[in-house]
Amino acid sequence: MDGIDRKILSVLQRDGRMTLSDLAEAVGLSATPCARRVDRLQSDGVITGYGAKVDARKLGLPVTIFVSVELEKQGSEAIEAFERAIRPLEEVMECYLMSGSRDILLRVVAADLDAFDAFLEHRLMAVKGIRNMRSNFALRAMVQRDVLPSA
Repeated sequence: MDGIDRKILSVLQRDGRMTLSDLAEAVGLSATPCARRVDRLQSDGVITGYGAKVDARKLGLPVTIFVSVELEKQGSEAIEAFERAIRPLEEVMECYLMSGSRDILLRVVAADLDAFDAFLEHRLMAVKGIRNMRSNFALRAMVQRDVLPSA
């Protein structure tokens, strides 16, 4: 990857709906070499997809909760089983394997506290292999980025 590839990525992160000709102009290339570079970035897995950014609040999901999970066992089988069990839970927006005293960190969205309580009681607590959980409610987002830093 060179500087032009990084510029392509930067521009596309800000506006993924940009036409190829506008992108080429923004990065100082003609359309054909720009298209080749975008195709290569996609086939190399650097560009993983395109999508619409949505406001969770406007969709009735204003509550964000971070759930720290400690598993009963930390082996690869236990971690894979947990991952398989939570993957279908659509309230889970992100899931990270962590270092330290908690094994897993989930970012969960909910309509309200009752909805989170129902999710916790009927869905997350049903997942086998959890030793302990702690929930922290986000009061507000102070920094939220969709664009990765320049390298």
